[in-house]
Amino acid sequence: MASDLSIKLAAANVNSQRLAGAFFTDPWFILLLGLMVVNVVWLAVGSVPVPLSQLWRWLPALLRGMWTNIEISILAMLLGTAIGLVFGALSLSPSRLLRRLVRGYVQVFRNAPVLVLIYFTTYVFPFEFNLFHWYIPFPDWFKVVIGLGLSASAIIAEIFRGAIQSIPSAQWESAQSMALRRTQIFRYVILPQCVRRMLPPWMNLYAGITMSTSLASLVGVHDIVDMATIASNTVARTDFTVLIYFTLLLFFFFYCYPIARATRLLEKRHERY
Repeated sequence: MASDLSIKLAAANVNSQRLAGAFFTDPWFILLLGLMVVNVVWLAVGSVPVPLSQLWRWLPALLRGMWTNIEISILAMLLGTAIGLVFGALSLSPSRLLRRLVRGYVQVFRNAPVLVLIYFTTYVFPFEFNLFHWYIPFPDWFKVVIGLGLSASAIIAEIFRGAIQSIPSAQWESAQSMALRRTQIFRYVILPQCVRRMLPPWMNLYAGITMSTSLASLVGVHDIVDMATIASNTVARTDFTVLIYFTLLLFFFFYCYPIARATRLLEKRHERY
């Protein structure tokens, strides 16, 4: 018993060392470390280039804008997931008419450009609602959430439908032989396997939706791209413009890259089962 425990501890130690080694030898970690060293040297010398000093000044505004992008992406994925799961289940309905309607919805919003959907929801929905003489504003950022959510819902519907159809029919038959109702089969047998199959493409879709939130600035949303544009026009330096948009690239990369790595790990884990 003790020997088995020592073997497991040794294996865990080896795996942790491999993960640590892979992390510290990652080229992006080396790049980030190099940038930190350069900043420390500049601060120690006391001579910071003008673009970097201006970037430090505008950094809080950029972070607030990035948080707006993250909020939009999370709400859009929640909306898209809720709608997509419903339409994905309806796509397997016995009714031929219902299946055709769901298929039409999926084809329309799956093949529509994201920017077109954002403009569509921005100008179709009113700027405010009149409810019992109360004026309720309908902000532009929420219209962007709806546009991105519609696009995500069509893709998630296809992901959910494909996950259900990938389950072998023998599992349905085995569960029915155990006198389980259809709802119990779906809840305890089918759905857990669907979640495992859906999670990697769902995470990949979320990374794509997050990057698509950069289009929100085109309809007046004060996101990170809008903040960078304001900063670039205010400072009016070419080197600062290059630096601040490179910073935007790093912000989106360091937010989406861990999601992409986690997606690949989940896909490899799914291949073993």
